[in-house]
Amino acid sequence: MALNIVEKIDKSVKINHVLASVSDKTGLENLIPKLVELNPDVKIYSTGGTYSRIQEILGEKADKNLVAVSDFTGQPEMQGGLVKTLDFKIYLGLLSETYNPAHVEDLQRLDAVAIDMVIVNLYPFKETIAQEGVTPEMARTNIDIGGPCMVRASAKNYLRVASVTDPLDYQSILDELSANNCEISLAKRFELSKKAFKHTAEYDTAIAKYFAGVDISEIENCYKL
Repeated sequence: MALNIVEKIDKSVKINHVLASVSDKTGLENLIPKLVELNPDVKIYSTGGTYSRIQEILGEKADKNLVAVSDFTGQPEMQGGLVKTLDFKIYLGLLSETYNPAHVEDLQRLDAVAIDMVIVNLYPFKETIAQEGVTPEMARTNIDIGGPCMVRASAKNYLRVASVTDPLDYQSILDELSANNCEISLAKRFELSKKAFKHTAEYDTAIAKYFAGVDISEIENCYKL
């Protein structure tokens, strides 16, 4: 397998395209309007409850700045919201590199965009299993699939993408964008990347640890077999 070694990147990246899908919607009411203020042409691609919340926050501006992921990809969500963002067009936007002509050609071919920032936090697995009387089925349902994929893809491509997983980071990000014409630095992207990988590692560890302690009889009792 030929490795894709990158030699040239931008030290600062302007935030033009944002992908947002969060379980914890804390802080969106401050983050989203400020992003639109800093870049009136920013496009925010979103799904499900996050889309509805951003639509509510933006009001009339939603028509210009907010895009449903299903409209962007041309693929409707799977019933029950099980598949929303797992689409080639999304991951092309997350993993493409600015100075790779083949990637630029791919983006143009699919009428896709390079996504500059991902705002994602995951289904509350740890909070769910901490509840009294939780069943393996309740735990299973709260295993996020698309979220970790988006986080890992954006964190891997810190060369160009900011991977934002913690609402507590929103203000420091806004401070940097405000001071730099809505551009985010390589230093900040790399800092966020490290935090993002730690976030997904802890998430997967919690899942593995929980199910390691579950007996097959508990699984069988959850369902009509």
